[in-house]
Amino acid sequence: MRRPTTRPTCSKRSSRPLRTVCSRHPAGPRPKNCPGPRLRSRNRKTCAANTWRTGSFVGVLKLVLPKGSLEKATLDLFSDADLAVDRSSAVDYRAAIDDPRIDEVRILRPQEIPVYVADGLFDLGVTGRDWIAETGSDVASLGLLHYSKATARPVRIVVAVPHAASYEKAADLPPGTRVSTEYPELTRRFFEDQGVDADIRLSYGATEAKVPDIVDVVVDLTETGRALQAAGLRIIDTIITSHTELIANPESYADPVKRHAMEQILTLLEGTLEARGKVLVKMNVSPSSLEEVLTLIPSMKSPTVNELAGGAGYAVETVVAKTQINVLIPALRDKGATDILELPLAKIVH
Repeated sequence: MRRPTTRPTCSKRSSRPLRTVCSRHPAGPRPKNCPGPRLRSRNRKTCAANTWRTGSFVGVLKLVLPKGSLEKATLDLFSDADLAVDRSSAVDYRAAIDDPRIDEVRILRPQEIPVYVADGLFDLGVTGRDWIAETGSDVASLGLLHYSKATARPVRIVVAVPHAASYEKAADLPPGTRVSTEYPELTRRFFEDQGVDADIRLSYGATEAKVPDIVDVVVDLTETGRALQAAGLRIIDTIITSHTELIANPESYADPVKRHAMEQILTLLEGTLEARGKVLVKMNVSPSSLEEVLTLIPSMKSPTVNELAGGAGYAVETVVAKTQINVLIPALRDKGATDILELPLAKIVH
């Protein structure tokens, strides 16, 4: 006797059979000769909604984000960009983003991300220029993301020696100098260029603590320099200045659909970073006060000025740095501005 078969169910459409659709024909059956990707769906409206939201792609990107020192700052950025990363726990390496462009999300060590993206395991990734240079990975850079662990400044890979050492630059170091670093390839190439035959030793962390008992010199990453200074070290050279970057697999980037999706993700991230530390200021100004008020405004571009109904004055708005607002608002009021509003900004997209 044959057992009855049952189909997998979902919350609202359990009795509907799966049918083949594609993003190019979301509202109807898939033509036999259609080159678009096959999707399996029980509901036409679901696919149509995704197409409306993104243009022509549904879940086309595999994304990898950095774990470790950049993890919190990266997750905060994606959340602020309305690309919140959802995972079951803080130690889960698998995650999801509720965005129709993104099919899969992993959180892995930034050292590995350039290699995995270059190999095509992921379409898109976030990592530092330092690890791209260290691994020599062939990736496409979509652009710099101006944030790091604690600030918006880039980080540096530096050469540091004990304060008491007489060396002023890396080229002054003698042959056989013991160097501890987490960047052996980057360090080797640098010292070869400097003409120094260094003994390079791989470090797995706490690099600055190994001088002078274990090694003579360290090559380490620093954002502010405070940790090196606290360890009794001083910087004598910089190997590379590194920003966080959004990188792509070259073949994926050459695909028009994936490239469009990547550029849209980049727009959200860059717009979020651009808005940080800025506010929108709006006010009403009388005709007699307008010129004086405009001279006070430090604007990204020319302020927007619109005449009020009835010719009673002008509505003025502008974007300014949050750090200036404590001085600017009282000064604007002194010059005759009224109804002054300070509004937070989520994104600025140029």
